[in-house]
Amino acid sequence: MDDLEKAILIIFDESGAIGDDLKKQAKVYCNDIKEKPSICRLCIEKLCFSNLVQVQFWCLQTLHEVIRTRYLTMAPDERHMIRGSVFSIVCLEDKNLTRVLEGPAFIKNKLAQVLITLIYFEYPLVWSSVFVDFFPHLSKGNVVIDMFCRVLNALDDELISLDYPRTSEELTVASRVKDAMRQQCVTQIVRAWYDIVSMYRNSDQELCTSVLDSMRRYISWIDITLIVNDAFIPLLFDLILVGPLSDQLRGAALRCLLAVVSKRMDPQSKLSLLQSLQISRVLRLVTEDGDAELVSDIAALLTGYAVEALDCFKRINSEDAKGISMELLSEVLPSIFYVMKNFEVDATFNIFQFLSGYVAILKSFAPLREKQLLHLGQILEVILVLIRYDPAYRTNLDVMDKIGKEEEDRMVEFRKDLFVLLRTVGRVAPDVTQLFIRNSLASAVSRSSDSNVEEVEGALSLLYALGESISEEAIRTGSGLLSELVLMLLSTKFTCHSNRLVALIYLETVTRYVKFIQDNSQYIPMVLAAFLDERGIHHPNINVSRRASYLFMRVVKLLKMKLVPFIETILQVAII
Repeated sequence: MDDLEKAILIIFDESGAIGDDLKKQAKVYCNDIKEKPSICRLCIEKLCFSNLVQVQFWCLQTLHEVIRTRYLTMAPDERHMIRGSVFSIVCLEDKNLTRVLEGPAFIKNKLAQVLITLIYFEYPLVWSSVFVDFFPHLSKGNVVIDMFCRVLNALDDELISLDYPRTSEELTVASRVKDAMRQQCVTQIVRAWYDIVSMYRNSDQELCTSVLDSMRRYISWIDITLIVNDAFIPLLFDLILVGPLSDQLRGAALRCLLAVVSKRMDPQSKLSLLQSLQISRVLRLVTEDGDAELVSDIAALLTGYAVEALDCFKRINSEDAKGISMELLSEVLPSIFYVMKNFEVDATFNIFQFLSGYVAILKSFAPLREKQLLHLGQILEVILVLIRYDPAYRTNLDVMDKIGKEEEDRMVEFRKDLFVLLRTVGRVAPDVTQLFIRNSLASAVSRSSDSNVEEVEGALSLLYALGESISEEAIRTGSGLLSELVLMLLSTKFTCHSNRLVALIYLETVTRYVKFIQDNSQYIPMVLAAFLDERGIHHPNINVSRRASYLFMRVVKLLKMKLVPFIETILQVAII
């Protein structure tokens, strides 16, 4: 072990046994070495002969840094040496170099990053054959194929993907690289993807997953017909539907289909693409597969498909095409609803956005069709399921400890989008919405017990949130089913009323609809009872009692003179 290797090991030491002064000396020594004209040759030699991972990483890191900052000032011979040496390691042209490709993932990723830096400066004007030269080496098997995927991933991360901020120079280089690849080698790359997955699907599913994850990144900018054809699409569906294959591989295939579905194109072409995919083949997986990660990928695909079908409906003027778009939506919506009600998925926020867009376009339908009314009912079911608290937090929420406070704050934030969606549905189909809430409340009442706190709180929260989208005049006159809902609310004493959350939302809801009482003074005794008995100011929870006192003052201010006949009753109950 020479002095450089010793210094590198000191720099990367995490045992705590080496003092800061020695580490600083080692860092100064290594930095001095970096400034030598022969640093690139030295790094390549170390890569070829050192088995120390720390040394390999330092050499690759230094190569990346030097190429990025000094490459344009290097002599042609040195550039040629670096290019040939790096490519030789990447493609395993010398079997003595296997130590790098068989090393940890972070070493291989850094090696890929070095190669991409060379591509940045040299492809296609100087080094036009870099990708074409790669293909013959793929026959060497898993190790080189894995490196091929890492190079493509690094190219996307370092240069092409717009998920990261880019300078104008980087955008120019990215366009140059993509144009050259489209013209020269994309077709061969796609063929390599297909051949590798077909060959290794049963023997090395992890490798196939890596290949598909690389492919997914490129679908957005390559010719879509290279993927959407009679070879690749059947292969993807075969991977998804025909087992037994790992959930990781099936998920990668689903993500590739999502990239296909999301590909930008004119709406008529997109509609034809969506029809050709026959997405119904995937729908059964929603109920068959319980793996959360796979279900998340299925949900993302179905939502992405639905978003594109909805976009086609908006952008196409043809009535026939609009009809097809709605048929495609109707096909996938039940599965989306099922996933939302039964699984926690990462794509939830995107699903909310889509459902809001779907409900918004229904405003243009008059009257709503039976299937659309059914969908709205299913959306309301989803909302009710998702706004319910987890029973595991019931005690924490009731006593309002730290855990309960955190859970309540989380749910308040989480519910915002759901209540926006509820109010949108309420404006599009008020009768459907009110009927659903009435039935939900009736169901909660019929099963009211200490064990269904969350169901009762959820139904009351729906009624409370609905009030934000209803005009004061509608509340005052009790339009639709509102009068029945308010009467049901006032006449019900829930077994679980001692629960803090139930008691609070009950009082808030009564207050929100109290304008109905202005023209229906026969219900004033019921309103007073709600605030003055154990549901309100005499509630055992001090926080509920205080809130009840505040809300009651608001009710008094609104009803004013109508309460005069009840003053004695109010005073008697209030001083108990």
